Amino acid sequence: MTANQISRSCCRNLVSKQYHYFKKQNKDMNVAALYIPSPKMNRTAYAMNRTAEITFPVMSQYVFVFTDETPVPVANCSAKEYNANPKQIMAFKEFIQYWREYIQNGHSSPRGCLYLKDWHMQRIFPEHDTYKTPIYFSSDWLNEYWDTIEMDDYRFVYMGPKGSWTPFHADVFRSYSWSANICGRKKWLLYPPGQEEFLKDSHGNLAYDVTATILQDKGLFPHSDKACPPLEIIQEAGEVIFVPSGWHHQVYNLEDTVSVNHNWLNGCNLDIMWQFLQDELLSVQKEIEEWRDTMDTWHQHCQVIMKSCTGIDYMEFALFLKTIVNNRISFLNSCPGNAVSCQGNPSEALCALGPHHAAFDLQRVIHVLESMLSNEDFKRLEPSALGFSPDELLQEIREAVHTIV
Repeated sequence: MTANQISRSCCRNLVSKQYHYFKKQNKDMNVAALYIPSPKMNRTAYAMNRTAEITFPVMSQYVFVFTDETPVPVANCSAKEYNANPKQIMAFKEFIQYWREYIQNGHSSPRGCLYLKDWHMQRIFPEHDTYKTPIYFSSDWLNEYWDTIEMDDYRFVYMGPKGSWTPFHADVFRSYSWSANICGRKKWLLYPPGQEEFLKDSHGNLAYDVTATILQDKGLFPHSDKACPPLEIIQEAGEVIFVPSGWHHQVYNLEDTVSVNHNWLNGCNLDIMWQFLQDELLSVQKEIEEWRDTMDTWHQHCQVIMKSCTGIDYMEFALFLKTIVNNRISFLNSCPGNAVSCQGNPSEALCALGPHHAAFDLQRVIHVLESMLSNEDFKRLEPSALGFSPDELLQEIREAVHTIV
């Protein structure tokens, strides 16, 4: 028996004992448990803390215990639906059973290669306190806003067998993303902003798989030879990767892999999000230009279509900014001297980053809000629908920044 096999056997026995103890303590609850042995297990928890200061009190034991019927989103990597993989909702227990059988069958299945992805585990099971976001990524306006309105979040757990993958794409709203491998290995193919234009077909559609031989067909992909080679990264267990705004990427699981992934944005890439929204609206307007003169509400319909495609429109973007502004002005008012004295402030991230960072955030909002106020499509929004005056908000921000800068 090799050292790795001995290590896996010892870990398997330990997890088995933990699982049976959990079953004994919760004998009235049906549970499903997942254990993925890895030769890197003993060093992974150390590596996570050393390189990224992420702690996983539950995940570091490589045990996932949830009720049998917890619904989870699962994509079929063996099928294509438009430019993505079709998804279904299945019970966590069913996915784990599939995964076990997939491994036992030499990493193959007549059901295809299934990938549990975009699972809001942290939001659904907050009592587990599974991990804490590293401070480097804690200035996270995206999740701050959606947590405030209690509608959604952009924190995900991914669990996939060897061979599962994610097609070519850029992240939502052109946000940043970070991805931490709990176990397993990933291969990333990343392209800097602008290269995706060469990887579109003759109809303007983004490539589904940038490694496919079909991209060599000049009739279908006339500019693919102009694209630079991708930046290829192998991400090991215990490592965290940061993906900048607008970097399109394609990702493969080289082993059975579990990862935590966040989309996030802040003052540093807010202008990129705003430009993305303008580009998306312009694209919609071009698509339905022929109806402009036949509809009194044409501009409103463009906003509706944009929101259905991207998940946000100009009105919600303005509300998003107002929430960020309100939180920072409240923070600055509660601790004008220093962040250490901010006892009881609702945002740990704001306290950790301090008042000067909050002032920087407000300055970045000023920059984008000034651009919005000069945008003709934004001017068409009804102030009564917004519920606040953008001009008054801009003045309030300037006064708040003046007090600290």
